[in-house]
Amino acid sequence: MDRQPEEQAAETVRQLRALATPDGAAALSRAASLMADGADAVSALSRLRAEVGTDLAGPAWGVARQRHKARATFGADADRLLFTGDTLEQAGRPALADRRAARLLAPGSESVADLGCAAGTDTIALARAGARVVAVDRDPVARELTLLNTTALGLTRVEVIDADVVDLVAAAADGVVAGCRAAVLDPARRAGGRRQLDPDRWSPPWSTVTALLDRVPATVVKVAPGLDHDRVPAGIEAEWISVGGSIVEALLWGRGLSATWRRATLVGRDAVHELTADQDPGLAPTGPVRRWLHEPDPAVIRSGLVACVAADLGATLIDPTIAYLTSDGPAANPWVSSYRVTDVLPFNLKKLRALLRTQGVGRVVVKKRGSPIEPETLARQLRGPGSGSAVVVVTRVAGAPSVLVCAPLSG
Repeated sequence: MDRQPEEQAAETVRQLRALATPDGAAALSRAASLMADGADAVSALSRLRAEVGTDLAGPAWGVARQRHKARATFGADADRLLFTGDTLEQAGRPALADRRAARLLAPGSESVADLGCAAGTDTIALARAGARVVAVDRDPVARELTLLNTTALGLTRVEVIDADVVDLVAAAADGVVAGCRAAVLDPARRAGGRRQLDPDRWSPPWSTVTALLDRVPATVVKVAPGLDHDRVPAGIEAEWISVGGSIVEALLWGRGLSATWRRATLVGRDAVHELTADQDPGLAPTGPVRRWLHEPDPAVIRSGLVACVAADLGATLIDPTIAYLTSDGPAANPWVSSYRVTDVLPFNLKKLRALLRTQGVGRVVVKKRGSPIEPETLARQLRGPGSGSAVVVVTRVAGAPSVLVCAPLSG
């Protein structure tokens, strides 16, 4: 850390500690009240400075704003937790942290090292699940947030320490790291505001990730969803998790916890679905476009399990390099969204526009896969006076640029 970040971190820690006092709690309550009344930032800060003092006004308003954003994800806990803008953006979903904690502790581990605790989302989930937690981070703001947040929630079996994860993993032996028999690691994958695509540039780097997986069997590591499958060590289960049609997390489960080769998990509002394979299923067969097009969930695609879904549906790929499936009938299957195909034609803007006009289609949703087109631009180009709607899928069929015009089906 150079001097300026050190000074910034020290000031942030000071502000967080001030907000954790009774006066700070009163300032946060007043800021939340002003926000609920619809006060704008300028007038709210002016009133807060007059009522609680200049030292607390700005930090209280900032945390109140973060709490407001956090309520949808953190529920009632949001009004007891402290966040900075960066830590809230990076914080994991509590429901997923609870799920990780349950699986991590299932074999009987009583102590867990949270290696890179950030704002303490995993530490909170693990402590609530009954574990003794050693929360580790070099960032003083992260340590302070974890300490204050676990204290606010009444979680006492938490120790927060300043240590280098690389050194702790290097010293791990006999399945123990930082005095614990289980670990969760979330490497930092951004530097200087930019995403680090190369795992060797993560902090800690990939060599530390693999060393931890080798030395501590009861380990779960959060990784980038785009991680190359070739990076996954033998005997390690890789899991991709989607919520609302987007991948939100990818995990590597250590050999003491691995139960399969690959896992896709879909977390829905009312249920969690899991799809697993003990070995690589290979590619699904390819065939011509039939009456229905099926778009697999991204967790299925990233986990390499499209062939498993294809087998369940009696479906084939429309192109060996494109993750769209086709079959003769609709699919009551949580892993795909289905569309009834009405027309298939080579990609030609003029002919496509004419076809949609003939069908009275004025509004389209454009999807693409394997095509350089911009969906928003094409949707504007295809907008017309008709009252009908359609889904236009721009992709490749047997290697040829093609368009599938579909009627949507909820899936």
